[in-house]
Amino acid sequence: MASIIIHSPGLLTTVQDFGRYGYQRFGMPVSGAMDSLSLRLANLLVGNHPNDACLETTLTGPEISFTSKGVIAICGADMNPSINGKTIQLNKTIEVKAGQTLSFEGLNYGCRSYIAFGGGIDTPITMESRSTYLRAKVGGFEGRALKTGDELPLGSINKKIKSIEIPKDFIPKYQSNQIVQIIAGPEVRSFGSEGIRNFLTSEYAISDQSDRMGYRLTGPTIKHQSNGADIISAGISIGTIQITGNGQPIILMADRQTTGGYTRLANLISNDLTLVAQLKPSDRVRFREVSLEKAQEQLFNRELILKKVFRYL
Repeated sequence: MASIIIHSPGLLTTVQDFGRYGYQRFGMPVSGAMDSLSLRLANLLVGNHPNDACLETTLTGPEISFTSKGVIAICGADMNPSINGKTIQLNKTIEVKAGQTLSFEGLNYGCRSYIAFGGGIDTPITMESRSTYLRAKVGGFEGRALKTGDELPLGSINKKIKSIEIPKDFIPKYQSNQIVQIIAGPEVRSFGSEGIRNFLTSEYAISDQSDRMGYRLTGPTIKHQSNGADIISAGISIGTIQITGNGQPIILMADRQTTGGYTRLANLISNDLTLVAQLKPSDRVRFREVSLEKAQEQLFNRELILKKVFRYL
């Protein structure tokens, strides 16, 4: 059976797919890839189902060797990947041979890379997903981040995989300063005009206390009205922006809890989740409000382009 061997894990490398949906009512977070678009693109480049498990790397990449020939693709952050010391291209199907080693030299842009392997990563399925949820030690490879010496099984490749490349125009621009779009949240009326104005006109930095559960932002205070920051705990989704008691925003991400008790000022639109997922500590972000109809239109157009791109390829 084909497999990969981890010689160095990088800072934080985990097995992820789209996540485990349908279990939040039992208290189980969705988890899954922080940047699901990059995971999806990487899978499509190697002939996998879009939801097949990949490796998600964070800030620094792993060193991996292959026990048999196959194909890989890397999307998302650019960490200077190479095979046996020879630089390889992102967003493209790459053939590998038994005994070769994939490594990463350092981060150019972004925060997370997604490494897809032809046939997918064949770790056990837990609650209909292979995603790793670190806090509960569920899924992925033994419920944890990868370590030196780990060997992960790969699935079988049952068809010929042609070498393809994603058009550059379709690849999002991952940069350290982003303007991202939001729609109003359920408790937007809990904030005074000054607080909302600060949120929409100010720049916020990603705190070093951020993780897969949520991004803590630092910047101008967003003032609540007299009722304060607390609400009766309510459902939250990826991209929900809560305002804590100190007036600072938190963007909830892949490992978010199932419910939250802070006011929900806004929600990122689905189209811009990939941009936020690629921000790292000290990067900057600004917010622009759009209508729900505009957000839906952007997502529809992206999906339409994606279908056209891969039909052409």
